[in-house]
Amino acid sequence: MKITLLIKNASQVVTSRGASKQPLNGSDQRALTVIEDGAVAVSGEKIVLVGSTAEVLDKIAVDADTEVLDASGKVVLPGLVDPHTHVVFGGSREHELALKLQGVPYLEILARGGGILSSVEATRAASKEELIANGINYCRQMLAQGTTTAEAKSGYGLSTAAEIKTLEAIKAVDRAQPVDLIPTFLGAHAVPKEYRDNPDGYLDLVINEMLPQVVEKNLARYCDVFCEEGIFSVEQSRQVLEAARDLGLGLKMHADEISPLGGAELAAELGAVSADHLLVISDQGIEKMAASKVIGVILPGTTFYLCEDHYAPARKMIETGVPVALATDFNPGSSPNNNLQLIINIACLYLRMTPAEVINAITINAAHAVGLSERVGSLEAGKLADLALFTAPNYEYLAYRYGTNLISTVIKKGKIVVEV
Repeated sequence: MKITLLIKNASQVVTSRGASKQPLNGSDQRALTVIEDGAVAVSGEKIVLVGSTAEVLDKIAVDADTEVLDASGKVVLPGLVDPHTHVVFGGSREHELALKLQGVPYLEILARGGGILSSVEATRAASKEELIANGINYCRQMLAQGTTTAEAKSGYGLSTAAEIKTLEAIKAVDRAQPVDLIPTFLGAHAVPKEYRDNPDGYLDLVINEMLPQVVEKNLARYCDVFCEEGIFSVEQSRQVLEAARDLGLGLKMHADEISPLGGAELAAELGAVSADHLLVISDQGIEKMAASKVIGVILPGTTFYLCEDHYAPARKMIETGVPVALATDFNPGSSPNNNLQLIINIACLYLRMTPAEVINAITINAAHAVGLSERVGSLEAGKLADLALFTAPNYEYLAYRYGTNLISTVIKKGKIVVEV
C-alpha cells in the first residue's frame, strides 16, 4: 500500500481510539491512548497505521512521492468534531451586547425587535447565495481552529421556504469547503411572530408541511426540537420527534436548558442520539439518559456568554454514566463562538472536566453524537485521515492555554488544508 502522507516525531499522538461502537462514559470518558514520539501513516483519504515513530517507520515504505510532516513539538489529535452548531444564518446581533450589559432583559430586547426573531428576519431576507457565503466563511474559521466535522442546524427560517433555503444552503456549504457538515432540521426552534397566537398551527406546519419536504428533498439527517417552557412542551416535542422518526430521521433535542421540563427523559424514551444544553437536567433525567446511552451534548460557551450562574452538571452526568460530548452551539445570539479550543478551556474551568475527558468529548463522543463514529473521531487504521496538529508539548497544554489558536496544521481526508 502506497503511503501518501506521513506525520512523524510528534510529541504526542492522542488517538481517542477503541470506542467506535459505543460512546465513552463513566471512568472510560477519561481513557486516552497517548503515544509519545508518535506517527501516523496515511494512504489516500484513510489512516493505515498509528504508533510510535520507530514502529511506523519499521512497517512502512516511504518513497519520493510521500509527503512527510515532521511534527516535532506538536500534539496530534483527531480532527475536532463540533456536534451542535447553527452555522448557516443571516445577520448578526452584536448591537444587543450593550443592551445586555445595561441589564435590559431578553424579553424587552425581543420586544424591541431583537433576539431570535431578529435573526429570523435576517435569515428570511438573505438570499441563498448570501447564506452560503456566510456559511463558508464561518466553516473556514472553524477549520483553521481544528474542527473538521460539524453538525449544522437550520432553525432561523421558521417558515417552510426559509427552512428549506437554509438546509439547501447547508448542503451547498458542505460541498464548497473541507469541513463535513451533518444537517439537522430545527423548524421547531421557536414560534414565529406570525403564529404567536396560534402555536398549534405552527406545530402543524412543522409536522405536516416542513418535515415531509425536508425528507423528500433529502436535506437533513436529524430532526431537533427546542423543548422548553414557553417554547415547545414535552408533548409538542414528542409529536415533532415521532413524526420525524416515522419519516426516517434521527432524533436530537434542545432539552432542560432553562427549566427541568423533562426533555432529557423524553430523549431517553424516544432513543434520541443526543440531548443538548441540560443546564437544569433532573437526577431522573440523568439516570434515564445513562441507561439509554443518550449522549449529553453540553454547550458551556453558551452558559459563559449569557453570564449564567450555573453550568450543566457534567461531573454528575459522567459519574452516573452519561456519555458526554461538547460543542460550541455557534449561533448569532447566545453563542457567537465557533472555536472548540475555547470550549476546552471553559469545560475544564467551569464544568470541572479533566483534560482527557474534554478531549474525548470533542473527538470520539462528538463523532457518536453526529452518527459518524465509524469514520471520524479517533486515529485508527481504516478511518478517515482527519487530523489536527497543535503546537504544544502535550495534550494538557490545550486546556492550560486559552485565547490562542494553537493549530499548526489541519489535515482533512489525507490532504493538508491548513498550515500555519
